[in-house]
This record gives sequence, C-alpha cells and structure tokens, in this order.
Amino acid sequence: MSEVKRRLEAAGFGVVTENGSQVKFARDLPTAKLTVVVPRHRKIPPGTLRRISRQALLTEDGFGLL
Repeated sequence: MSEVKRRLEAAGFGVVTENGSQVKFARDLPTAKLTVVVPRHRKIPPGTLRRISRQALLTEDGFGLL
C-alpha cells in the first residue's frame, strides 16, 4: 500500500478519504477528475494493481504516466 501511495502521489494524486480498508485518491485534469480506490493491504494482488494503474491512467510497469 505504501509504495502504491507514493507512486500515486508522485503522479499528482492526493488522498481524498480513508474509510475502513480503502483509501480514495483523486487528481484533477483539465477535462475530468480521476478517482482511484486502493485497498489498504500490505500486499496488493497483481490484478488489483493493474486495475489501479488503468483507472489512474498510468502504465502498469512502474506506474509511469501514460
């Protein structure tokens, strides 16, 4: 979780809410607002990481910007 948080924050996302076992991140774009929900687990499954990267418009390898 902490690595995902660092990479999302580096890409311009900020924490919006923390509710139970989930953290919601958001980033404003000129035409839209991106919102990503990340589970608060020590180890996040690969499929969940792919979903997070797609929702955040980031590449899957290293979470670089698309």
